[in-house]
Amino acid sequence: MVFRIDREDPATPEVIALLEDGDAYGASLYPAESNHFLPLDALRADNVHFVVARDEQNAAVGTGAIALADDGAEAWAELKRMWVVPEARGKGLSKAILGDLEVRARGAGFALLRLETGIANHEALALYERTGFIRRGPFGDYREDPLSVFMEKRLD
Repeated sequence: MVFRIDREDPATPEVIALLEDGDAYGASLYPAESNHFLPLDALRADNVHFVVARDEQNAAVGTGAIALADDGAEAWAELKRMWVVPEARGKGLSKAILGDLEVRARGAGFALLRLETGIANHEALALYERTGFIRRGPFGDYREDPLSVFMEKRLD
């Protein structure tokens, strides 16, 4: 299966449907206070690079984003809104989206990629560990949450 990954506006009906599927999945696993989704308007901000993966029929089958952050002491890109439709899983698409976002972070001058995910997201946790992420404590505005896993990866 061949995929194309490009930066897109998330405010299209097809992409909104993917984001809503990801939201519903997160809501099925965690209470609202443990879900940290960037809302649609935030995904369109200047500091966010939002990408969509499309299949050979040009159907949107995956999403991902990085939000560029700088708290004055340290700068990082945060991985957000990673989602692949169930039918496209197991084909390396999540890894390809992640790789694309790492290139975008480096290209924007960021050498550190961080993320928050949930403890029940086993496939995501396995992907992040396989691709060099290590566990760490909360960062930015996050607080300790027994349902959250915080990770980071140096991109140098």
